[in-house]
Amino acid sequence: MHLTFFRYIFLAFAALLGGVVNSVAGGGSFLVFPSLIKVGLLPIQANATGTVTLWPGQLTSIAGYREDLRKNYRLLIPVVVVAFIGGLLGALTLLRGSQNSFLRLVPYLFLLGSTSFAVSGPVSRMVRRRLEDHAAHPEHRHPVALIPLLLALLATTYYIGYFGAGAGLLTMTALALCGVERIAEINALKVVITTVANAVAAITFIVGGAVEWRFCWLMMIACAAGGYTGARNARRISDRILRPIIIVLGFAIAIYFFLHSKAL
Repeated sequence: MHLTFFRYIFLAFAALLGGVVNSVAGGGSFLVFPSLIKVGLLPIQANATGTVTLWPGQLTSIAGYREDLRKNYRLLIPVVVVAFIGGLLGALTLLRGSQNSFLRLVPYLFLLGSTSFAVSGPVSRMVRRRLEDHAAHPEHRHPVALIPLLLALLATTYYIGYFGAGAGLLTMTALALCGVERIAEINALKVVITTVANAVAAITFIVGGAVEWRFCWLMMIACAAGGYTGARNARRISDRILRPIIIVLGFAIAIYFFLHSKAL
């Protein structure tokens, strides 16, 4: 009884922190997924439960970008369709794979996510310089390269459906390099793309029976509270301090799974 109670408190705290981290810098799955593994969930169930846990906190942020989304209605429809397809294919791939094959990939996935966060600073600066150059030289502007963008987003949203840590940066980079030229519009489209892909993945996991609801309900509430707290205090929580902590945590988790995945 005491052990069960401790597990719920432990998972609620992990979800609360995950919500805070997601609202400020991203990377909430770095906390949620290992916590679910720690209490005994199988890897696929842990990933599915973590996706459902973290998703509601993403949905509310779309409303804040509605003005920028109105400027990209023509682009919005195709990227949403691709996000739907990519998220669905990624989630189905996860459900149809074996626990052992996914577990063997977990350290590499955390390594990919951590590396994405580690290079986010230089990549973000590169993207901003590109956008500033477009703003300073409007005569150099080109239409969005739609086909390359959709192909890049298909790969990114497939990854989101399968695992997803660090996918926000990949999505922003694809949008910027393919011709979306305002940072607000990039952020708005990124939020929609990742939210749609995660929503499709979450529904697929629910229908597939991969979600551990005895933990998920409490964690969803805690994550929502964490997301609200993080959003309300975003100016007080330094992204420059939080992001390196997430990077170190991600690499540490990757090393842990490299060393212990066979024993789990």
